[in-house]
Amino acid sequence: MIITLIEEATEAHLKKITDTLLEYGWKATHVQTQSARYLVGIAGKEIDIRSIGVLPGVLDVHRVTDVFKLVSATWKVKPTVINLGDGVSIGGGGHTLMAGPCSIESEEQVATTVDFLVSQGIRVMRGGVFKPRSSPYSFRGLGLEGLKMFARVARDKKIKIVTEVLDASQIAAMYDYVDMYQVGARNSQNFTLLDELGKVDKPVLLKRGISGTLEELLQSAEYIFSNGNEKILLCERGIRTFEKSYRNTLDLNAVPYLREKTHLPVVVDPSHGIGVRRFVPAMTLAGIMAGADASLLEIHQSPEHAVSDGAQTLSFSEAAQVARQVAALVALRESIG
Repeated sequence: MIITLIEEATEAHLKKITDTLLEYGWKATHVQTQSARYLVGIAGKEIDIRSIGVLPGVLDVHRVTDVFKLVSATWKVKPTVINLGDGVSIGGGGHTLMAGPCSIESEEQVATTVDFLVSQGIRVMRGGVFKPRSSPYSFRGLGLEGLKMFARVARDKKIKIVTEVLDASQIAAMYDYVDMYQVGARNSQNFTLLDELGKVDKPVLLKRGISGTLEELLQSAEYIFSNGNEKILLCERGIRTFEKSYRNTLDLNAVPYLREKTHLPVVVDPSHGIGVRRFVPAMTLAGIMAGADASLLEIHQSPEHAVSDGAQTLSFSEAAQVARQVAALVALRESIG
């Protein structure tokens, strides 16, 4: 059960509601987010929710049977729209293309990429400055100083940035320089990190774990929401299966499933999802037709010289072609409903 409280709800109202729930064996957790106050009730005896809806301080009440509550579409049927400012938003219709290199390498690289994105009308740039790598000897990013440079160059052209946070200790230092935090697949169930991101008033792009189920992804999102942050995007980025012909298996089944189960925007990352450059455009378009709200692409001026993930990274010319195809396909998707 999710109980939405009125803005003026008092402690006396709260006590009356929780006491009523306790009479039926329900446990209630108070959640204060950036935009609303809720009580999340965990099941006890059968209860007529109308008896809760009439209590002072209650705005609305919904029965939610999913194990995940706040991110469920059962109670919030209107899709969440993530507003990044300057006219950039994700969700609620249309499709947002986000692109950039796997790793931020230099100021020249950032400036060149930003100029390319501007030429294509792409308003969100991805790029890692803290890189979780399988090998400790691989390039692991430019760190906080690289992020400051990234933000300075991108914001000069009104480009929004999304970059990965690896540890809760980095959140505060990164805050002024990011428009969206990314939680990578390896950290999808780092609950300490998720708890802390729930206390931040910035969007969070949450990637599915390498071997994670969709329920686990939604439960991870619930950690963020229940700690106060409603600005969450879910990202299907491919899962590890028995198939070895490509890097991962991009689970496009996840897109319509998540669109049905949650009110949060759904993002597809075809670059990591398949890991083979020549197949990335096709999987991008497939993700759009599956219903994705946004796509996350890896691009580089010279993919063969990229310090990480060059094999799955599109060149600028390839990315420009994909951008044209995306625009045409989004128009087609909207025309056929």
